[in-house]
Amino acid sequence: MIRGAKLKNDSEKNWKINPLSKAVALALAVTSVNVQAQDDSDDGDDVVDSGKIVVTGSRIRRDELNDTVPIEVIIADDAIDRGLTTVGQLLRESTLASGSAQITSAISTAFVTNGGQGAETLSLRGLGANRTLVLLNGRRAGPAGTRGGVSSFDFNTIPLSGVERVEILKDGASSLYGSDAVAGVVNIITKEGDGAGIEFFTSQPAESGGERSRFSATWGKTFSKGNIRITADYDKQSELAQGDRDYFACGERYYFDASSNARADIIDPRTGNPHCTDLLWGHVWLYDYGGANVTGNLAQFDYDGDLGQYIDPVAPAVNPEDITMPPGFFLVTGTSPVVNADHPFQDLQSLIPESSRATVLATGSFQFSDRVEGYAEVLLNRRKTTSNSYRQFWGYIYNENFFAGNPLSAGWTGAQWLSPTPITDHSGQVTEVDYTRFVAGLSGEMGDNGWYWDVSLQHSESDGDYTNKIIFNDAITDQNWLSGSCVGSVTSVNGVPCIDIPWLDPQFLAGNISPEVRAFLFGIDKGNTEYEQTTIEASMTGDLFEMPGGYAATAFGIQYQHDGIKDTPGPQTLAGNLWGSTSAGITKGATETYAVFGELQLPLLADLPAVEELNLTLSARYTDVPDAGQDTTYKAGLAWHIGGGVTVRGSFGTSFRAPALYELFLADQTSFVGSRTIDPCVNYGTNYVPGDNIYDNCAADGFAPDYAGGAISATVQTGGGFGILESETSESQTWGVVWRPENIDLSVSLDYFDFLIEDEVTQLGAANIVGQCYNSNNFGTDPLCDQFDRDPLDNRITLVRDSFINIAEQSNKGYDFRIDYATEIPWGELAISTQHTYQKESRRGLFEDTVEEFNGTVGEPKHTANLNVRFNRNDWYVNWFTNYIGDSDNSEFNAEFTTFLGQDIRRVVRTPSVAYHSLSYGYKHTESGWSTTVGVRNLMDKEPPRLSRGGGTRVGNSAFYSQYDWLGRSYFVNLKYDF
Repeated sequence: MIRGAKLKNDSEKNWKINPLSKAVALALAVTSVNVQAQDDSDDGDDVVDSGKIVVTGSRIRRDELNDTVPIEVIIADDAIDRGLTTVGQLLRESTLASGSAQITSAISTAFVTNGGQGAETLSLRGLGANRTLVLLNGRRAGPAGTRGGVSSFDFNTIPLSGVERVEILKDGASSLYGSDAVAGVVNIITKEGDGAGIEFFTSQPAESGGERSRFSATWGKTFSKGNIRITADYDKQSELAQGDRDYFACGERYYFDASSNARADIIDPRTGNPHCTDLLWGHVWLYDYGGANVTGNLAQFDYDGDLGQYIDPVAPAVNPEDITMPPGFFLVTGTSPVVNADHPFQDLQSLIPESSRATVLATGSFQFSDRVEGYAEVLLNRRKTTSNSYRQFWGYIYNENFFAGNPLSAGWTGAQWLSPTPITDHSGQVTEVDYTRFVAGLSGEMGDNGWYWDVSLQHSESDGDYTNKIIFNDAITDQNWLSGSCVGSVTSVNGVPCIDIPWLDPQFLAGNISPEVRAFLFGIDKGNTEYEQTTIEASMTGDLFEMPGGYAATAFGIQYQHDGIKDTPGPQTLAGNLWGSTSAGITKGATETYAVFGELQLPLLADLPAVEELNLTLSARYTDVPDAGQDTTYKAGLAWHIGGGVTVRGSFGTSFRAPALYELFLADQTSFVGSRTIDPCVNYGTNYVPGDNIYDNCAADGFAPDYAGGAISATVQTGGGFGILESETSESQTWGVVWRPENIDLSVSLDYFDFLIEDEVTQLGAANIVGQCYNSNNFGTDPLCDQFDRDPLDNRITLVRDSFINIAEQSNKGYDFRIDYATEIPWGELAISTQHTYQKESRRGLFEDTVEEFNGTVGEPKHTANLNVRFNRNDWYVNWFTNYIGDSDNSEFNAEFTTFLGQDIRRVVRTPSVAYHSLSYGYKHTESGWSTTVGVRNLMDKEPPRLSRGGGTRVGNSAFYSQYDWLGRSYFVNLKYDF
């Protein structure tokens, strides 16, 4: 939607059904059809120029809207009734997003994701956030975030209080909007109009942790030749720590006997409950070379003085190879009932990080003449996100008398070398992002022939700092395998005086580290990411000639876009001095995009039996990205208004996505993976048989059938694909029917969607590179076999090169179904709407023979839905909203039945369907200007579904996916005063 195509601010919808409900109420109440232009109105904001408007999905000005393309419209104020404070939260409850895992601030904190910590993006249909184009008032909004992977719009940057509605185009639209519009287009429409107000919102969970508050103020004024509106918004999210909820705090294995279905967990005798198995901590890992009395690979200190009640002490040494340990240490294994794997640091880890957002949004226009209007937008946003975490770290040392020996290991003897593994809470990150966006443009009318023009400039900048708590690599690795003290030397990178690490001190192992040692081992590292985008666009639209069904119309234009990124990691990262973390270089690059586009609307027939209207829309776009290729995309749409309120519609088109800057220019990053976990030649004689490619190729490479692999991690090196990558291409088609009878406020729609993306830009992953090499029919000449190295001494994999390439394929198919109904009843007005998405297929594959079906797995349920029931009476209303997440099943990828310690067990790898209910009550005192909304979110206090260890991504025992509520029941209040 472009400027001048505005609709009335629908703030009154919260209190009464508009008398023009047939024209607008159903369309604005989150419908799946186009927004309807209002009929007559006394408000000048309702009419622009000749009354023609432009909506998402077309660039042609129209007298009225048709149903050629499926549009969903979400009213921003609906978020208040559900206890939400952000646009991102609101959109994630649409079935277009709830059927796939989304990137939230919590997910981007727990995992490494594009955009960095705290980013919130949107992936329509699960096709990827970088394949979902986000517009702000019809124009591109540049990405925001930190680190080299910035590529998508961050919904943290837009305040809910400044948004009127969001229009979502549910099919591909690269021919209209350019690159990234593969899965659809999200167009955020900001509020306009006169008046001022202040608003305060707070949400309080029934249990502490995760509280949220928002305060906003807005002012708008219409002048004789223009208007202006300013919104200021501050939002504060309090931290939800892992220990704040019981269902996250203890990660039981959650196993069941395969026959009796009784719990089959290991019971911790110290508590009498199933063992909490999170992260092993405080152990000395043993690498044994013949000790007869070594009964476990972990030495654990008896901190509570009671281990002797549950396990036997180590037997006295008889032979020189036997182990001896200082008093208080016992031998355990990873499955021992008393192994320490649930440290108090775990409870302090951030699940939802603490964050604050301050935003100023200003929009305005000025009428230079009767035919020329100028407009401008300014968006200023600052976000700060803080997270806390914990981690292990370890080194490698000799005991007192093995090999070279080390006197610092006094009391440890035998044929073993040691890897002490302490735990620390020195882990976490602070992210601060400043985002600015400016728009300036002119639009006007050419003569009296109904032609309009528009020229605009959009420029956005994201400037983000990310400060990490780190462990200095040289402080650790310089002391590996020493035979004595390091005092008197300096570290190899930082050049600071060396301090002997008290590796075997039980308090050090437990995370109680002295200030002196903390200063030696730990530090912070601050990086910065700058991303800027500039878009210049010019377009024209108008009528061409008369046809049997009306006037043919067209729109055409040109576009130029420049994107640039510079990510400068902190000095320790650049120096490769991070222990146990990825290192990276400076990611720097820029691309330019040139495009020309056109659209043609042909009203083929009208006013015939069974053909009230038959409209054909064609569009095409030529795009040239010098660094990634060029392509022509097209789209054809047909809308057949049969009569009786029935419309049949369909479209087919192609789309295009140029590689993101990080995919082109990402500087070499290094990460680590277990060498054994990616090497298919480990024990290939047991896992495969002669004749299998892997068996034969591993044998041909000189490995014994019982090859055990290497004990040390392999390095994975990742880089951009500049000069190699080409743009992705895709096809999409939608077919549907809409029924809106004339004499009843009812709308029913059913749409089929089908997306296919080819040459998808992705990384193969270390395991796929090595695995496909040894599974190749052309082993020895397969290019993948040149992408990893082995150590000449023990043949372990040491390095895997995993850069971005064009190879993957992704498809998504299914149905969208929606019903909206509104009526007057004796006690007031009733409005009911329900929306459903049934996913038929969600396939992804790196190779033709590795395409896998993810539809129905946890995080990608086949069926998602929502239901909204609203009752209005005079100045008050009651609203009930239900968000439904269908059941899911991971058994295709995570075996349900397996063995554990010799026992046949069943793992929980399926989740049941869950429905979250929100209930709210609103009242508006018209005379005073005060209004209030109170409500409850997650009314039934439902916890996330439980999964077994190995059953899917989880925290504690709970499924850790964006669809599920992590807070439990919450109470919320919204107070608003309109001047």
